[in-house]
Amino acid sequence: MSLKRKHRGVHVIVDGIDGSGKGTLILALEKWAKKHGLKIFNVVDYEKTHHTIPEFRQIKSFDVIVCAEPTHSLIGRAIREELVNKHRKDYTPEALAHAYALDRFVLYSRIHVPALRAGKYIFQERGVTSSIAYQPIHARGLTIKDIMDIDGNKFALQHRPDMLCILKINPSVALHRLHVRRKKDQAVFENRVFLSRVQKRFLSPWFRQLFEKRGSRVEVLDTRGSLADTTNRMIEMWERFIASKR
Repeated sequence: MSLKRKHRGVHVIVDGIDGSGKGTLILALEKWAKKHGLKIFNVVDYEKTHHTIPEFRQIKSFDVIVCAEPTHSLIGRAIREELVNKHRKDYTPEALAHAYALDRFVLYSRIHVPALRAGKYIFQERGVTSSIAYQPIHARGLTIKDIMDIDGNKFALQHRPDMLCILKINPSVALHRLHVRRKKDQAVFENRVFLSRVQKRFLSPWFRQLFEKRGSRVEVLDTRGSLADTTNRMIEMWERFIASKR
């Protein structure tokens, strides 16, 4: 059976705390797509080269769209290089929440909505899921409802992921991974106590229910095993999901 979609596309978000292996598993999905002969457009690579987000007309001939939040251009670049950089000015959590949501609004408007209507697969690292998990801790005056009511977040929830994969990892191991790879953006969120609290939110029943009641399939993947084992389990999970959609 052909994997090319003829109807609504399929949107996958892989999320979890910093250092949990999100990028590695998105790469595994990308390799799966190549193996099955699907034509891939990597939005992240485009953003880093062209410093903007592509228009859908530029990618409409592709089968799979690979992207990440925040983006690597426009508002997303400002978030990565300025707003969450621990060596920069201390911006308010409220300003940061709105910046993430606006970046998300642009990405969904340009890419996600038309791509899903055209039957594409979207493999995405992070999303509105991160805002809901991180920001009520970082911005103590903002509730989950406040976060969800910001326009960009509300729009993303209206276009919830079909499959949401949450990664589970020991926060100390995640921080060690970040140190080893010398992560460049130096985010303010990268400390063990904070990441432990965020992971607890990602794994909580209310978080799962928030997305399941909107129609998302929520899966939890423990990444403490070997890289090969983790990627194999990710692909098995993904293949079971798409088989259930046929």
